[in-house]
Amino acid sequence: MLPKFDLTDPKASLSLLEDVTTNVKQIQDSILEAVLSRNAHTEYLKGFLNGQVDKQSFKKNVPVVTYEDIKPYIGRIANGEAADLICDRPISLFVMSSGTSGGIQNLIPLTTEEGEQRIFFGSLYRSLLYKYVEGIREGKALTFYFVNPESETRSGILVRTMITCILKSVNKTNSSLWDRLQISPHVISTCEDTTQSMYCQLLCGLLQRDNVARLGAPFASVFLRVIKFLEDHWQELCSNIRTGRLSDWITDAQCVSGIGKFLTAPNPDLASLIEQECSKTSWEAIVTRIWPKAKCVEAVVTGSMAQYIPLLEFYGGGLPLISSWYGSSECFIGVNVNPLCKPSDVSYTIIPSMGYFEFLEVKKDQKEAGRDPIENHVVVDLVDVKIGHDYEPVVTTFSGLYRYRVGDVLRVTGFYNNSPHFRFVGRQKVVLSLHMANTYEEDLLKAVANAKLLLEPHDLMLMEFTSRVDSSSFVGHYVLYWELGSKVKDAKLEPNRDVMEECCFTIEKYLDPLYRKERKKDKNIGPLEIKVVKPGAFDELMNFFLSRGSSVSQYKTPRSVTSEEAVKILEANVVSEFLSQETPSWGIHHELHHSR
Repeated sequence: MLPKFDLTDPKASLSLLEDVTTNVKQIQDSILEAVLSRNAHTEYLKGFLNGQVDKQSFKKNVPVVTYEDIKPYIGRIANGEAADLICDRPISLFVMSSGTSGGIQNLIPLTTEEGEQRIFFGSLYRSLLYKYVEGIREGKALTFYFVNPESETRSGILVRTMITCILKSVNKTNSSLWDRLQISPHVISTCEDTTQSMYCQLLCGLLQRDNVARLGAPFASVFLRVIKFLEDHWQELCSNIRTGRLSDWITDAQCVSGIGKFLTAPNPDLASLIEQECSKTSWEAIVTRIWPKAKCVEAVVTGSMAQYIPLLEFYGGGLPLISSWYGSSECFIGVNVNPLCKPSDVSYTIIPSMGYFEFLEVKKDQKEAGRDPIENHVVVDLVDVKIGHDYEPVVTTFSGLYRYRVGDVLRVTGFYNNSPHFRFVGRQKVVLSLHMANTYEEDLLKAVANAKLLLEPHDLMLMEFTSRVDSSSFVGHYVLYWELGSKVKDAKLEPNRDVMEECCFTIEKYLDPLYRKERKKDKNIGPLEIKVVKPGAFDELMNFFLSRGSSVSQYKTPRSVTSEEAVKILEANVVSEFLSQETPSWGIHHELHHSR
């Protein structure tokens, strides 16, 4: 595990980063040895190891599992049985995964010890920002965080999202670090009313605009949601600044007390300056126009978040987009040691002291055939991965996860010292399935990324999208829902039919060969359809999932929907429909190779 060090000392963080990425094999072996020596007696491991604690027995006898395999143990602990079913330490809380896909949320066990490790992990990537981003320490971070109301299991164990865990870990003894780093007071960021919190965090950022050195949010989609909120509320925010009086609808005690330290007197000059920028025809570069001293925007822009890069570049006005770290509710895994790289080049270096890491090789022929990579069971250690190969992380933690499949696909791009770094490829997840065709999230994202390029000459932007399979007709087909935006303020959104039909065909061209074969040769799949929805439709979709327990900070638009309620929301907002007018080749075609 990471040794404790001074969280405020970037040099100590960088020195530790060098150490842990150099002594990878020793650290990994010691992590596994410590996990097994502490937890071999638990009911879960005892059933596989029979008291043996060596690495060979672990890899031979302990199965590679998914959440469904360990769910009965989680349920027993949640209902009151002792944590030693899976772990030698008390479970301090359950981390609730995002649950965006179908509203299903997993409960991931976390001990106090591992929770502290995740706080130390944060200082590693922060030190890299200080090293590479010039001037970033001359101000503070306007980072938009949102908490979810916490709940308890039947046995009284807290259930929180990971963001809520981190925010609630700030207390009187360590709050000075938050105050030194963040623009918004901690009390505002931990307000459970998301709308009031977002409003007051923005107001803090506007009142202290000259002290904002960086902006960000956990995910690119969350940051864009904040920009949309600013677009809808800038006039009211300016009124508050002009009069020195907070809007009456802000009633949360935490927000009122937090903003009271900054909204102390009328400031008509600042209000006029912000009004001047926000009322311009285009919101291009609005971030740098309002916060001129900002050095970067920090948010995860890899995987499904990559689709938001053009929007972030549009609003960010050339600011570097920094994707600092990679992790999940199950485990924090890696940091970006080259934070100023292009968003498309981001790789994450594994921090070997955060858990014991194995990797399940994912081969292209397995994906195209829709087979689970566990069928071949090629699982390698962290030090044995190969550059250019794809893997799914398999993690073992001190909190009771053993050989647990994370579900992501990572591609090895190189090494930092002796630790590999990976590019996030996507989820090891089929998002659309029709007849014999299985479309993975990665392939759908690539196809849409190529299609939306056709919108650029028309000053249109793809704001959000999702998809579903429509099997209501004899020959089923894929349906994509697109929400469009304009680069010009208040412009009419009237996409050209020829352009949209070409978008449909372009998506089909970039889907996998089996889809194209079913579409062209066997004619088992009908033409792909794009349905354009009204602006705000995806806000309605988000609110639906939030009502089912998802977190604003962790919410990711699902790339496919199956819920009848979600489909009804989208269908109610459809304003135009377009079908592919051509049939893609089902062989290996030159367009794909030419585009790479």
